[in-house]
Amino acid sequence: MAEDKYNLKNPAVKRILQEVKEMQSNPSDDFMSLPLEENIFEWQFAIGGPRDTEFEGGIYHGRIQLPAEYPFKPPSFMLLTPNGRFETQTKICLSISNHHPEHWQPSWSVRTALVALIAFMPTNPNGALGSLDYTKEERRTLAIKSRQAAPRFGTSERQKLIDEIHDYMLSKTPPVPQLSPSVGSEEHATDGEIEAQAGQQDTGAVATGQRISNAVIGENIAQGERIIEEVQEAPVNENLSPAVVRVPREIPSRGLSETVTRIKKPADDRLFTWAAVGLTMAIIVLLLKKFMKASGHGAVFMDES
Repeated sequence: MAEDKYNLKNPAVKRILQEVKEMQSNPSDDFMSLPLEENIFEWQFAIGGPRDTEFEGGIYHGRIQLPAEYPFKPPSFMLLTPNGRFETQTKICLSISNHHPEHWQPSWSVRTALVALIAFMPTNPNGALGSLDYTKEERRTLAIKSRQAAPRFGTSERQKLIDEIHDYMLSKTPPVPQLSPSVGSEEHATDGEIEAQAGQQDTGAVATGQRISNAVIGENIAQGERIIEEVQEAPVNENLSPAVVRVPREIPSRGLSETVTRIKKPADDRLFTWAAVGLTMAIIVLLLKKFMKASGHGAVFMDES
């Protein structure tokens, strides 16, 4: 890079050249980025898809445009490789981009921004400008395609730099992992399997309803509580037709309350009888005393006492 073409006293130029040296002396396996020879304010980059996501193994190229006031103003970012998360050749809206200058800090660098971009890949787009919301399968397919060739963009100088960065990332980025059979079966469950699971749940519910015994019902009758009446509308066949089920339903035990009352009635009659006998005896004693007093026997009895 011909440094004599730029004013080395310019704060932006000085900072950019410093970051270029740092990027070359301390390369990363997760990303690579370098400026154009003819314009150090334009950088080409490539990032590897974050691990344990649908982007893993993919190589995603893009373009960074640094402002003349860098690092005091944020750069803009644009993806060139189809990825299913961000639109291509469109400036994307991130907290580290020029769409949100209020969040940018001069201490951040191109390296910091690329690390943040990788972290943004698997997040929910929430309708942000330049964002896409493809399915995981579509994104995984794009990750595989991204390794086949670098995107075509711009002049021959740009394309040469893009190809060099792509070769570097191919040597550092593992291939897209294959889906395990268990994961594939979970993501592509058929309607038949879902219906079978629902049928098993219905079978369990019917069996539970059939386990209600007459003994439990009899106990509820003795307590005068509500009981569970098992209403069988039709027999349940082996195919578990949705229209043929046993429906448990609660009904008030109005007629049963009379039965309970009749069972307890003899005991109530015995108490009433003893009370009536006691009252009768008390009345007889009072009448006897009154009769004796009226005949004079009561006076003799009182004098003797």
